Amino acid sequence: MTAADTEPADAGGEFVVSDAVVASVAARAAAAVPGVVRLEPGLRGLVVGLARSGKQLFGGQESASADGVRVARAAAGGLTVQVDLTLGSGCRAATVGAQVQQAVLRSVREQTGVTVDEVSVTILDIEPGAL
Repeated sequence: MTAADTEPADAGGEFVVSDAVVASVAARAAAAVPGVVRLEPGLRGLVVGLARSGKQLFGGQESASADGVRVARAAAGGLTVQVDLTLGSGCRAATVGAQVQQAVLRSVREQTGVTVDEVSVTILDIEPGAL
């Protein structure tokens, strides 16, 4: 193998990470935080997820789960991630919310190279008996 084999064919090309990939990475990061019982897609999330799954199905791609996470891009290029979730009853909401924000920021940056400007966490439910 030569050095030319390891170089990208188009070194000056643009690298784009889709919103679906960012949402999937964010969903995995948020779900891994202690105290998060599950991510909640809500009605809007169900519609978006259904559309994404249909598009990926027709394109022959496997759908990555991003339930409960929405990604929005501002006109200026800023990226916002919204996470909707359910907590366990023994958790402090503010603490878990802050941990989810940090986990999403870190994971998305590390795994995609994309910088997220804002992570909003909405706690939709607290499940009794769950930790």
